[in-house]
Amino acid sequence: MSEMAQILGAVLGGAVLGMVFFAGLWWTVRRGLSSKLAGLWFSGSFLLRTAIVVAGFYFVAQGDWRRMAGCVAGFLGARVFVVRLTRLKEEAT
Repeated sequence: MSEMAQILGAVLGGAVLGMVFFAGLWWTVRRGLSSKLAGLWFSGSFLLRTAIVVAGFYFVAQGDWRRMAGCVAGFLGARVFVVRLTRLKEEAT
């Protein structure tokens, strides 16, 4: 596999991880605010989402700084996408 394909794969992997992280955050906020155990929701969700992203970055990057940079770029791109998507969803309701 060429180096560029590996980096693009890392960007895609980072985007998937970012979508999981930020969609999970959005879901947690919606559930946690109406819960009597909000602290447990937020802390548990944070630990789970962070563990998934760190393990995913470790797996995708495989020790290469270029793939790690691609992962981070994809992750941040997913943040922009999820924020826009959730704003549109909130405005529609």
